[in-house]
Amino acid sequence: METSFAITGKGYVIVAADTTAARSIVKMKVDEDKIKTLSPHLLMAYSGEPGDTIQFAEYVERNIRLYQIRNLYPLRPSAAASWIRRSLAESLRSRKPYSVNLLVGGYDTATHEPHLYWVDYLGTMTEVPFGAHGYGSYFALSLLDRYHNPEASLEEGLVTLKRCIDEVSKRLVVSPGNYKIKVVDKDGVREVTL
Repeated sequence: METSFAITGKGYVIVAADTTAARSIVKMKVDEDKIKTLSPHLLMAYSGEPGDTIQFAEYVERNIRLYQIRNLYPLRPSAAASWIRRSLAESLRSRKPYSVNLLVGGYDTATHEPHLYWVDYLGTMTEVPFGAHGYGSYFALSLLDRYHNPEASLEEGLVTLKRCIDEVSKRLVVSPGNYKIKVVDKDGVREVTL
């Protein structure tokens, strides 16, 4: 019952993911961080098969860090998202594909713009103003479609995110209890609370 959301606004991207690690009907853990910080201005929320998600997220994190060490500068969000999509598409054509859905959000320090990319397990990628994965997306996408404002301040963006979380808690039979929320903007990545 994984759920993740992401919203862009004026100079920021908010990424939220539930903290429940479950298998079938059993909750294994309630404090799982499903958002990886890939670089100082880049985040990735992941959901899918438990082993695949952690292995793929760590693979992406290490390779983006290696790129930064070799070239002395980090990948921009669009380049990182393209590389992640290509890695996922290549794994799809192998004997052991990753079953991972991603929301890649970042702040481009060169153009001073936020970017959000929606990537699914088939290697499909598109840049979006807001996105969601998991069962919560059935409820959140309509709310985001109605209330998302690309010129919204961070506080307004957090209010919109709170609406999504409340709606999922109200409507979903087995709703996640807690969410981890991270923001990336010109100052880098930080965790926030609602």
